[in-house]
Amino acid sequence: MEPIPDATLSALRRVSTATLTTALFKRGLRNTFMRGVRPLARYPQNLVGPAFTLRNIPAREDLDRVEGFANPAHPQRKAIETVPPGHVLVVDCRGEANVASGGEILMTRLSVRGVAGMVSDGGIRDSGPIAALAMPVFCAGPAAPLNLVAHHATETQVPIGCGGVAVYPGDLIVGDADGVVVLPAQLAAEVAAEADAQERMEAWILRRVQDGARLPGTYPPDEATRAAYAAWQKQQG
Repeated sequence: MEPIPDATLSALRRVSTATLTTALFKRGLRNTFMRGVRPLARYPQNLVGPAFTLRNIPAREDLDRVEGFANPAHPQRKAIETVPPGHVLVVDCRGEANVASGGEILMTRLSVRGVAGMVSDGGIRDSGPIAALAMPVFCAGPAAPLNLVAHHATETQVPIGCGGVAVYPGDLIVGDADGVVVLPAQLAAEVAAEADAQERMEAWILRRVQDGARLPGTYPPDEATRAAYAAWQKQQG
């Protein structure tokens, strides 16, 4: 995977998932926002990083036993130890929210290793302590049962589905209080720049609306409003 420029990552940390979904919609991409995936913390940190994927299939009782976790090659454990720092571990749980896709020890290990965050369309156990970690976690909600009840981890760094959205290794994952957006890697730079500029303008428009401006001509901005914004930008230097 090509490294993501720092300027692109910085821009993505400043913008909302709402703005990103609009920018992607303009490019014909409608299914980019994960369904049923929410921040575990009440006031989450923004999440930005390339996707490192882990795929699960349904569990089978003769194969999925607790003693299997002792094998360093177990795909779930191997994923925890190999996802690069700054990346986001994205776990395909097929929307199964009633069992955990990880717990406090695994999430702590990711955090200590410098991983940017974890996203799963399944549940998370030990949700209270995990919500307090410095690393943001997005999931389908708390769930106490261990993953082996429903999941058999199979492979990493393959295309997966998470929250109904296709995720390819290296796609940019962006999460905030609204949820998680998947940004195709090849569009990351242009979408980040456009979204950053859009949010700057909308912050200015919001101040106008707070001061009593009517929506027609203000939002969306007409030529006069755009000219006023350009003049304000010039004045600000």
